Amino acid sequence: QVQLVESGGGLVQAGGSLRLSCAASGQYFSTYTMGWFRQAPGKVREFVGAIGWRDASTLYGDSVQGRFAISRDNDLKTVFLEMNSLKPEDTAVYYCAADTTGNVHFAANYYDYWGQGTQVTVSS
Repeated sequence: QVQLVESGGGLVQAGGSLRLSCAASGQYFSTYTMGWFRQAPGKVREFVGAIGWRDASTLYGDSVQGRFAISRDNDLKTVFLEMNSLKPEDTAVYYCAADTTGNVHFAANYYDYWGQGTQVTVSS
C-alpha cells in the first residue's frame, strides 16, 4: 500500500509561481512513475505531467509544457511540481499519483495510488 500526501497549494496571482510536493510512503518509491493530474470544477481530470524512475524522464501535458517542471528526490520519497507563469486557467485541485508498473503514462487509469489533492487558485 502506498500513501501519497500533497502539499504546497494555495492562492497566487497570475504570473506567479508555486511549488507542490507529494510525499510517499512505502519502500519502492524509487521504482514508481509519479504523475501529477489536476481537476477544475465541472471539468474532467487532466494530465499535468509525469516522471519516470529509470532516468527521471518527464512527460508533460500540452497546456503546461514549458511552464511546469517535475522532479523527484528518491531519498526523501518526494516528487515536486514547480509551476511558473501561472494562469487563472491553472486553477484546480492538483493530485499526485503513483504508477507501480514503472512506465511513464499520461492516462489516469494506469496509476494505482492517488493522493487527496491540494487546491491551487490563480487570481487574475
